[in-house]
Amino acid sequence: MDQAGSYPVKLYIYDLSRGMARQLSPVMLGKQLDGIWHTAIVVHGKEYFFVGEGINDCPPGGTPLGEPDSVVDMGFTEVPAELFMEYLMSLAESTYSGDKYNLFEHNCNSFSNEVAQFLTGKKIPSYITDLPSEVLSTPFGQALRPLLDSVVINPGGNNITGQR
Repeated sequence: MDQAGSYPVKLYIYDLSRGMARQLSPVMLGKQLDGIWHTAIVVHGKEYFFVGEGINDCPPGGTPLGEPDSVVDMGFTEVPAELFMEYLMSLAESTYSGDKYNLFEHNCNSFSNEVAQFLTGKKIPSYITDLPSEVLSTPFGQALRPLLDSVVINPGGNNITGQR
């Protein structure tokens, strides 16, 4: 706790392509993409993210992705850990259950954006949330969509509901 009743909130940003998107996107998509983004919210000493099995957590930087490529300070929240866990459990049982995952429309970045707004009132950067529409606006993105719709990103962690 940095301030009385305030807890820091961070957005961890990972490039799943490990730099390949920056190199290959101009040729494949006809536009520059700086990365294929996976995001997570770090608050109350844990990293929280949404994957194909639901909402997961781990120690900050504790997935096989390693340390994030960048960290955005989202500010502070007054939401205590107990209330935050109740909120996450309600999301895990409804909006963010594993069967609701969709790479383009309902993914880790959708989750991070919603949770950041709940905690701080701020949205995550639009270059992250706009990425799916950027990819799908290209002929190559449209051609790949049937294949990519079946892709589920899972960088590890523990499911907060205890289910797999």
